[in-house]
Amino acid sequence: MTMGDDIKAATDALRALLAGMRRGVAFTGAGISTECGIPDFRSPGGLWTRNRPIDFQTFLARRDMRAEAWRRRFAMEEAFGAARPGRGHRALARLMREGRLAGIVTQNIDGLHQASGVAAADVVELHGNTTYATCLDCGERHELDWVRARFEASGEAPDCRDCGGPVKSATISFGQPMPAAPMARAGELTAACDVFLAIGSSLVVWPAAGFPVQARRNGARLVIINREPTELDELAELVIHADIGDVLEAATGG
Repeated sequence: MTMGDDIKAATDALRALLAGMRRGVAFTGAGISTECGIPDFRSPGGLWTRNRPIDFQTFLARRDMRAEAWRRRFAMEEAFGAARPGRGHRALARLMREGRLAGIVTQNIDGLHQASGVAAADVVELHGNTTYATCLDCGERHELDWVRARFEASGEAPDCRDCGGPVKSATISFGQPMPAAPMARAGELTAACDVFLAIGSSLVVWPAAGFPVQARRNGARLVIINREPTELDELAELVIHADIGDVLEAATGG
């Protein structure tokens, strides 16, 4: 069933489905954070239409591109730093508190699920987190204030204070291996869920986009909530093309 125009009917159908959910999984993409001021990446006018992404091997090989990566990150600080959880984040946090969700798997890097009150252990970050940095050699964590002070003082990307290795935001870039532990945890949650909620994701980035397919094959009820159609809509029991905040707030009693 696909719904786009009748928000009340859509939210009523979703509310009924959520009422019976006992071990759901929410899978979130950029669409849940756009109302918070976090810019989208793939949509027309998104960040990737203005800046070609810096792939992982280029970041490693070229010091000037490491500096460019940090310049871009700090240019987005106003959006990321000022962002607060939106209605969708708060709705999912309510479902977590009620025990209806077993976990949240996210493609987002903004940390807003944790900021909404969801325990970090219950958020699986497939693409990392942009709110801190790590050394690619020794794994040491570096806070962004430390990185920014050194970048602005020299115009150069700083090296690790412990081992001298390259420091990168704790996100997954093109060409960088997907993190094994989060992928495994996401797979476990997906295999055990009774309802899989795909929210605000274009569902085109693999292997992450394979999780809703896996859930459906395992017999879970699949719901897709996204402003635009996705290639997986035909697999879903319920598809809602509408504002994510409006839908989730109404369906969860927010």
